[in-house]
Amino acid sequence: MATTTVKAYGTTAPTEDLKPLDIERRAVGTDDIKIDITYSGVCHSDIHTARNEWNGSTYPVVPGHEIIGRVVEVGNGVSSYKVGDLVGVGCMVDSCQTCSSCQKDLEQFCENGATFTYNSPDKHLEGKQTYGGYSTSVVVDEKFVLRIPENLDEAATAPLLCAGVTTWSPLRHWNVKKGDKVGVVGLGGLGHMGVKFANALGAHVVMITTSPEKGKDATRLGAHEVLVSKDEADMKKHQNSFDFILNTIPVGHEMDPYLGLLKIDSTMVLVGAVEPLKPFHGGNIIMGRKRIAGSLIGGIKETQEMLDFCGEHNITSDIELINMQDINTAYDRVTSNDVKYRFVIDMKSLK
Repeated sequence: MATTTVKAYGTTAPTEDLKPLDIERRAVGTDDIKIDITYSGVCHSDIHTARNEWNGSTYPVVPGHEIIGRVVEVGNGVSSYKVGDLVGVGCMVDSCQTCSSCQKDLEQFCENGATFTYNSPDKHLEGKQTYGGYSTSVVVDEKFVLRIPENLDEAATAPLLCAGVTTWSPLRHWNVKKGDKVGVVGLGGLGHMGVKFANALGAHVVMITTSPEKGKDATRLGAHEVLVSKDEADMKKHQNSFDFILNTIPVGHEMDPYLGLLKIDSTMVLVGAVEPLKPFHGGNIIMGRKRIAGSLIGGIKETQEMLDFCGEHNITSDIELINMQDINTAYDRVTSNDVKYRFVIDMKSLK
């Protein structure tokens, strides 16, 4: 298959900084869309993969799975998009489309393995792997392209394609509704979106944090109350009172304090800690028929529903816009929690 060379930023080893690279993109096929990338969000997964912290990285790695851009070319078989459309690409660019998960619009759980936007074997270029959005353009099957509401700020929409759907999906799956008491644990890239969504769905939102100083920002984002988890008296006051808890803590942590907050038959969903958790007391879930669950991004249909909801309610991420050349500093700032709440790269700086 014919390819085109495009500019990108990536890394060639886990200990190396990201730097300019040239990468190959496939020619536009029958069902493909070529996107000129305008903005690319920075996700903690980008850093884990660039630094091989999950032990699955193949180099070179070109991260980026929160892609916003304009359609510049479409294949002959494409009917849903035209040149000039504002579109997005999230964490996946392909799946088998035939397994039971794909048939249920759950491509993220494809039983034959979803093709992720970067660091996955590329089905179209033999022996190659996928490269992400830290690049000038990308070619994607139209089934994995998302329509972006034109009323939303382009740059601030980028993180919706990962951080947004990661928090939206569990709120929808567990049917969070008006009047529910919802806790969001951790106020970072994921947590700040969880607060915004739960508020827009009509829930009574409680930001649960270890830092009292985050209270003011949580209220600005839509939290109705702030619960400082280190405050034993406050934690006791909220015991057995939550309908749902969204836990966005990205590292292993104590689960028992949060389990004590759940009502009978209620659920805490983990979206952040892709690593071993500290042991928790079985009695804390047995005595109340409580559930601990997990959730991974969302399928394409659900991601589009989330974007449409954001368009209706004017919801975007709180971002800091950076140039591509500042990415290594941004990575260090993410790992030291020094960003409110998501970095987005202005891809003009790469062009």
